[in-house]
Amino acid sequence: MPKLGWVRYRNSRQMLGRLVNVTVSAGGDKWFASILMAKEVKAPVASGPAVGIDMGVVRFATLSDGTFHTPLNSFRRHEQALAKAQRSLSRKSKYSNNWRKEKVRVQRIHVRIGNARRDYLHKISTTISQNHAVVCIEDLKVSSMSQRATRDQVPSVSGKRRLNKSILDQGWFEFRRQLDYKLKWNGGRLIAVSPRNTSIKCPQCRHIAKENRRSQSEFECSACGFRGNADLVGALNVLRAGHARLA
Repeated sequence: MPKLGWVRYRNSRQMLGRLVNVTVSAGGDKWFASILMAKEVKAPVASGPAVGIDMGVVRFATLSDGTFHTPLNSFRRHEQALAKAQRSLSRKSKYSNNWRKEKVRVQRIHVRIGNARRDYLHKISTTISQNHAVVCIEDLKVSSMSQRATRDQVPSVSGKRRLNKSILDQGWFEFRRQLDYKLKWNGGRLIAVSPRNTSIKCPQCRHIAKENRRSQSEFECSACGFRGNADLVGALNVLRAGHARLA
């Protein structure tokens, strides 16, 4: 390596193809080498039916075939440990040896949170991309959804704050990014559709009304009486919108 010479490392997998470059990065108090290889492969052929996905906080991802994935909530699981470590860090003299040790402790918790979230997203996105040729997903604007609000805008500022924390804990953008390139690897396609009215539109008669969404999980059409899970209804509407874009 430039300026360092030969460096020993632990090889995690067999390298196939021609070496292109090596990227060295730091994660907490550890170092990682990402080795990029190039090789020729056959054009992939996608298999499996099309599916729509509705993203949420109570259910991380609900598929139009009826299956769903529960949220991991990685940050929430480690929130108390992180707060305790940050309080301990604030009491240390800055740049002292104890301050540096406590800072490493805080960094390790952040790395653990990120690793758990990425591992969970990789497992779900790999399963979906291998079993479906076309995946339709909501084009969510996470930055707009997680903006701060005042008392004039929402009934409860603390409730909106907790909702923002839960939204950012899901990793929706990273999930969509992983689905995009994994579907391309397998010859599939990702279609992003507008999330407008997907949760209040009846999948049978196409009636749109706020009254259709009775609660977080309950949907009942006020026109035709269709009933079902609200997240599943959203996934069905996303799938239909994706089919319309393909047509």
